[in-house]
Amino acid sequence: QVQLVESGGGSVQAGGSLRLSCAASGYSTSWYCLGWFREAPGKEREGVAIVGRDSSTSYADSVKGRFTISKDNAKEILYLQMDSLRPEDTAMYYCAADPFRCGLGSPYKYWGRGTQVTVSS
Repeated sequence: QVQLVESGGGSVQAGGSLRLSCAASGYSTSWYCLGWFREAPGKEREGVAIVGRDSSTSYADSVKGRFTISKDNAKEILYLQMDSLRPEDTAMYYCAADPFRCGLGSPYKYWGRGTQVTVSS
């Protein structure tokens, strides 16, 4: 059974940094497309960053140059390094995995429960 567990969220002031982690079990991170998504109150869930099976990456325009997605296939962990955080980055962040679909707008098959990120001004 595929399981994803996020960690690393918290509260930070604008301009600060956080690193999110997503521990995977039940599958190999090297076989799946992996992504980070976020959902703010009153807004739809949006794709933040994805990394493909070939380790290619894609980012939402709003986070380009500030966020970095990476994965450690040996440890089966997905990361999201978030720098220069802004109040508008405040949201619940979810990691997701899919064996076939790969894109910021794709309906991924497996989801974690999320970790909250709050950025104060």
